[in-house]
Amino acid sequence: MLTSIVILPMLLRMRMLFVTGALSLLLMACGAGDDVVAERSGGFEVATQVGVSPLLHIDRKYKSMEGPSALTTFTLQPGPPEILWITAYRTEVVDTDGRSEDSLREFMCHNNLNFDAEVHRERFGLTRFVNFGRMFTASQGALEIVFPEGFGIPVLSDEPLEVQTMVLNHNREDADLSVRHRITVEFMRDADAPGRLRPLYPVATPGMALLQGPNGYYGLSKEPSHEQAGSSCAVGIVAPNAPKGTKYWTDPQGRVFTQHWVVPPGREVRHTLITRIMNLPFDTTLHFINAHLHPFAESVELRDLTTDETLFRAAAHPPDHGIGLAHIESFASPTGIPVYLDHEYEIVSVYENPTGVDQDAMAVLYLYFYDAETDTRLESMRRDLASVSQGT
Repeated sequence: MLTSIVILPMLLRMRMLFVTGALSLLLMACGAGDDVVAERSGGFEVATQVGVSPLLHIDRKYKSMEGPSALTTFTLQPGPPEILWITAYRTEVVDTDGRSEDSLREFMCHNNLNFDAEVHRERFGLTRFVNFGRMFTASQGALEIVFPEGFGIPVLSDEPLEVQTMVLNHNREDADLSVRHRITVEFMRDADAPGRLRPLYPVATPGMALLQGPNGYYGLSKEPSHEQAGSSCAVGIVAPNAPKGTKYWTDPQGRVFTQHWVVPPGREVRHTLITRIMNLPFDTTLHFINAHLHPFAESVELRDLTTDETLFRAAAHPPDHGIGLAHIESFASPTGIPVYLDHEYEIVSVYENPTGVDQDAMAVLYLYFYDAETDTRLESMRRDLASVSQGT
């Protein structure tokens, strides 16, 4: 059953997404006939589908992770299963009439697109363990993910997906308004260009604060040298506004970490070893990076500790007025950055808190690696799907 449907007048043709749960999305597409075609990119036909969330009412200040939110599960396309390549994901905050204004960006907290990692692994016949179910996070200052041309994340059209939407309000004391998230998904049909795209897989690498246990790095039994793992993490506490049910990370050494901590007044530089979190299955290349940060962040960077070099640094830019983030830098490259099984990696986050009171903080890099195993599976999957569609 679909509820709280809102029709945006800007599009000529509409296609509805199958939706369950509290959040309802209406997907719409422009094109000719019954096809869902928005534009051509590099000779490929790109389908663009747009969805809107139900209204999220803002009636007071909400810090990060505190505001009104909504959740749904859905499939991207009805009909027989086929391989689709997701190539871009965008989100924005719009008013009750679907209008996008720059002033509404300050209400964006985050927008997540999740998938069922175990279902994906089984459907694609992967032998490696897929341990991360977040496909995309768009957040304040980082509202779009656009892969370099020739790359995408392959999914089956009937795979279950999940959208999480949340708003916040750092600045307006007397707020009383309702907004929506407008979500745009761009994808290509594999049948239109088989073998022409290269698959990516996502991994989230969070900065972490130590809550309990001896000083040290996640998953390591003893303190490594600086050359191996950088400076030690300072002891932190979970942010007081963290939602109920916040999950902590634990390691075999009995330490407890959080991905959501507080930054006291002043400057904080935090190092987190992420080699074991990355869990590389093979040497590969890194083609897209985006970051999730909270206000008062200066930057987050990815470092190769084995070669002692910074691979990418995402600078965070504040707005001209008020609390928030205007822009966070991202990385996209068809050539990619080589990463290796036998190297150690860390992320380094920098916060500068000038407010005189504690502020909540996060620092996550979302890394998109070339997926060699999926690449080897695609041809057999095409044959299997063709056989099913032909009833053989």
